[in-house]
Amino acid sequence: MDLSQAQHAEEFFSPEEKERIREAVVQAEKRTSGEIATVIVWASDRYREAEALGALLLAGLVAVVAAVAIRHVTIWSYIPLVFLLFYPALKLFHRFPRLKLSFAAAGRVADAVSERALVAFYQQGLYRTKEETGILIFISLLERKVWILGDRGIGQKIPQVEWNNLVEQLAQGLRQGKAADSLCQVIASCGIELAKHFPRRRDDQNELPDEIIAS
Repeated sequence: MDLSQAQHAEEFFSPEEKERIREAVVQAEKRTSGEIATVIVWASDRYREAEALGALLLAGLVAVVAAVAIRHVTIWSYIPLVFLLFYPALKLFHRFPRLKLSFAAAGRVADAVSERALVAFYQQGLYRTKEETGILIFISLLERKVWILGDRGIGQKIPQVEWNNLVEQLAQGLRQGKAADSLCQVIASCGIELAKHFPRRRDDQNELPDEIIAS
């Protein structure tokens, strides 16, 4: 992962917002033996094929415009010009990475986010909680997508579909520039839902970090 991308994820929330998020997790876990972890990444994938396709199409378009402008369009002038323009176009997609999502299929993006969320689930040790009650709230900034993933103990009582409204609520908050507020609300809602099935025990211990994790 590019260090600048990791830094972007790390600095997405201000210190004050990070503290609000941490406190939201603390308060939510007071009701339940469930463990809530929040992870934020800059992007779930590089989408290299989308970069290459976008750069190729952009280079081809600019080459056509240039060839028409100089009124000398032949296959022998067009193809070399496309090659010359390809790498500058590729750098443009590197500089403005959101552009490449236009050349990635919606299913490809959704799969990338869900797979990266699963990787984060295991990287952060959510599968190691005592009663398999870890739940991950995963945010991928480039795609503005969210995934909520519960461990086996949660999945047996709360189907994935139950989290869909919270996923959409947080994704909408990201799009509207209200990420911290939406995340705190979703954390609270997760705590309420978990408490219905996994009320807090006397001997409950905090098994996962409360702070948001930039990965």
